[in-house]
Amino acid sequence: MSCALDTVATGTLFGIALNYQGLLDSRLAEFQQPPYQKPPVKPVLFIKTPNTRNGHGQPVVYPQGVERLQPGPALGVVIGQSASRVRAADALAHVAGYVIVNEFSLPEESYYRPAVKAKCRDGFCPIGPALVPADQVQNPHALTLKLFVNGELRQENSTANLVRGIPQLIEEISEFMTLHAGDVLITGTPEGRVDVQPGDLVEVEISGLGRLANTVVAE
Repeated sequence: MSCALDTVATGTLFGIALNYQGLLDSRLAEFQQPPYQKPPVKPVLFIKTPNTRNGHGQPVVYPQGVERLQPGPALGVVIGQSASRVRAADALAHVAGYVIVNEFSLPEESYYRPAVKAKCRDGFCPIGPALVPADQVQNPHALTLKLFVNGELRQENSTANLVRGIPQLIEEISEFMTLHAGDVLITGTPEGRVDVQPGDLVEVEISGLGRLANTVVAE
């Protein structure tokens, strides 16, 4: 049985960049260059601010004057109880359940410093359609993600390809900050992002979690 989101996924929205192996691999050459010299050794975090919250069936605004807009299918992990300095072995006990997230953003060059201006426009983080409790998801690291635009499959991947699994993410983040009930970890978007236009119906499907649908509208 799924739960209404407005009572459970009420906290901070934490995005994790570069958390699909294919995406990380495609950037490795770039990470050997100055100033970084190596790939990230800890999760690259960003925040989706409260104004980005959006729901199933709601419009996503294509901002005036921007050249491109890209959806980002992602598995959302909803924290069920406070997690501070949690070990990976105990981490899943802190998870209330799972939800579909579509992490919209404007294309950007820097994965190390995800830009607020690109990621935090109004309505750029649809979540839904409902929370599926953790005990109903047998293995969150074996879920298929699919992105459809106007009914056409445009992107497909699996949470088996996460660079850092959910227990490791919770351990590494809770090491330096407390995660609270209602916080949502957006576990990453896979490589191969596509552009969408006003009028497009954008749907994200994750096995066992349903389908999150939004229509892009011009500002």
